[in-house]
Amino acid sequence: MNRHYTIKLYCPDKPGVVAAVSQFLAQHGGSITESSQHSDLVCGDFFMRVEVDADTLPYASVSELEKAFSPIAEQFDMTWQVADSAEKKRMVILVSKYDHCLSDILYRWRNQDFEFDIPCVISNHPDLRSFVEWHGIPYFDIDMKSNKAAAFDKIEALYHEHHGDLMVLARFMQILPEAMCERLFGQVINIHHSFLPSFVGAKPYHQAYSRGVKLIGATCHYVTQELDAGPIIDQDVIRVDHSHSVEDMVRLGKDVEKNVLARGLRYHVEDRVLIRENKTVVFDR
Repeated sequence: MNRHYTIKLYCPDKPGVVAAVSQFLAQHGGSITESSQHSDLVCGDFFMRVEVDADTLPYASVSELEKAFSPIAEQFDMTWQVADSAEKKRMVILVSKYDHCLSDILYRWRNQDFEFDIPCVISNHPDLRSFVEWHGIPYFDIDMKSNKAAAFDKIEALYHEHHGDLMVLARFMQILPEAMCERLFGQVINIHHSFLPSFVGAKPYHQAYSRGVKLIGATCHYVTQELDAGPIIDQDVIRVDHSHSVEDMVRLGKDVEKNVLARGLRYHVEDRVLIRENKTVVFDR
């Protein structure tokens, strides 16, 4: 894929936003390769995402494009961001002993299913070290038992040392400190093994079994201070019935989990997600 810039924004919904953005790009020779818009009639906001061929613009960097675009952003009171497809997102993965989501992410990374880098994997167990290091990726085993606060400080330090853009909780099974969630808002994605807001917290498959549900699912969401309540990026479900045990649900759920997480990560990495309060607008193509 050719290098492109992505402009994503939201602002109060009023006439002229699409025209202003389009005219700005046209005046500078920009060739739009993809464009999506959404008007939220309840909150009165307008959301927009535009991809433009970088080679057709006279700007060599994101900062140059931001400087040129900022007057329009100010005019329409936009919350906005510009991304360069040439700058791959750096995805730091946190995992425990469950490896199905990690394995799927590594497979997609190895086969370039979508563009991202993995500077390191962090775990609270040593079990997956050889598997991760076989891929040539550094692996850090952090002791979470003796001093959990210090362990999370180390995790956050490793994230910054490796210049992470995104922290992925690939069934990490640990609750991040509230202060850490606040500092890294919009940078931490979790896969929760239930169809939120149902069955938050621990052992959601056991909770689902106890309720005799006919659908189980998984939810990919941004992490916030409130447990399993952050903005949802993607979800999916699978049917179950009275004959399925908890173990059956766990087995069936693994496929849903890894697929939902992969879609959510793709949307984030491709700058297709806009967060507005506790909801998201996801411009899938």
